[in-house]
Amino acid sequence: MTDRPAFVLLEDGAWFSGTTARPIEPVFGEVVFTTNLTGYQETFTDPSYLGQIVVMTAPMIGNYGVNVEDMESARPQVTGVVVRELSRHPSNWRATGSLDEWLAEAAVPVIEGIDTRRLTRHLRARGAMRGVIAEGRQPGDELTARLLASPSMDGLDLASRATIREPYSEGRGPHVVAYDYGIKRNIVRMLVQAGCRVTVVPAEFPSAMVRRLNPDGLFLSNGPGDPVAVEYALANVRELAEGGLPTFGICLGHQLVGLAFGGATAKLSYGHRGGNHPVRDVRAGHVLITTQNHGFAVVGDVDGVPGAPALEVTHLNLNDGTIEGVRHRELPLFAVQYHPEAAPGPHDAFPHFAEFMASIGRGALAANANPLTDNT
Repeated sequence: MTDRPAFVLLEDGAWFSGTTARPIEPVFGEVVFTTNLTGYQETFTDPSYLGQIVVMTAPMIGNYGVNVEDMESARPQVTGVVVRELSRHPSNWRATGSLDEWLAEAAVPVIEGIDTRRLTRHLRARGAMRGVIAEGRQPGDELTARLLASPSMDGLDLASRATIREPYSEGRGPHVVAYDYGIKRNIVRMLVQAGCRVTVVPAEFPSAMVRRLNPDGLFLSNGPGDPVAVEYALANVRELAEGGLPTFGICLGHQLVGLAFGGATAKLSYGHRGGNHPVRDVRAGHVLITTQNHGFAVVGDVDGVPGAPALEVTHLNLNDGTIEGVRHRELPLFAVQYHPEAAPGPHDAFPHFAEFMASIGRGALAANANPLTDNT
C-alpha cells in the first residue's frame, strides 16, 4: 500500500501535511477535535458530527477495529477523519473489520501522519473553523477559494438533514415521543431499558400530531448545527411543555429549551467534545464527569438565563462556566447539555433517565387524579 501526500487546510491559512492510503476528493467541513481515547466508531456515527472533520487527539486510532453493535446511526456521519496514526490490524474479539476499510466503504476520507497535537493546539487558540482535507503536497489558490466559499456552521440547519423521514416505535411501557434532531441509538436504547415505549418522530413533526399520539412524556434529542436555525422546533417545544407534558432534553434539545423559553445561544470558540468534561450539579454540589459533543451553548451563568426567567440553572461546566443544565421552575421540564447516555463515556449522568421516568410517573398520577373523589 503506497501512501499519497495529503493535507488539512484551515480557513485562516494554516495547513498540516500528512498522507492518505487511497485517492480522495477534497472534502469540506468544520474542523473540530475530540479528547475521547476510545469510542471512535460511536463518535464517527454520531449525527451531531454531521458536516464536521474530526481530529482525534489520541495518538493511535483503530486498534480495536469496528463492529455492527457500536453504531450510533446507520452510517458514518463525519465529513472526514484526521489522526496521528491509523491502526490497520485490529485486535479485538468483537471486531468485524478494520476502521480504515469501514471508512473507505462509506467514502469518508481519513488522513494520517498529521501532528494532531499541533493542530489541536491551533484550534484551541484560534477556534473551530472551516477546513478541507485534500490530496497533494501543499494547498493552492483554487482550493483555498473553494474553502472560503464553503458553508459556515453559524446559521446552518443540519437537524433537518440528520432527522428521520417517518416515525417508528420501540419498547413497551409509558409512551415517550422523541423528537429526532439527530438522535443517537443509545438514547432510544436507554429510554426503552428505562421502561418506555418510544416513538421517534421527525424534527419538524407538528405538536398537534404529537398530541394525537397521546404521549406520557416528551424527549428532545441531540443533533448537529446551529440551534438558532432550528426555529421551526421552538413553538412545538414550548406548546407541548407548557401543556404539562414531562419533558427531557439533551444537547441540541437543551439548547432548544433555552431558546423556546426566551433565552439565547452562542457559538463556543472550540466547543466541548470528549468524555472527560467536569460538570457541577449546582443544587447537590457534587461533580459529574460527562461526555459532551457540542459547539453551541445557552447564554447565561449560575444566576440564570437572560430572557428566560422561568428557567433555573442546575448544572455548570467547571472548565469554562457555561450552562450545562436547566430546569423549569413550574413545569415538569429539564434539560442537560452533556450526554447522559454516554456512548462512549462515563456513566455519572445515567440517573437522569430515572429522573425523567419519575417525572412521567408524577404526571400520570396528576392526570388520573379526580378532583370530585380524591380526598388526599
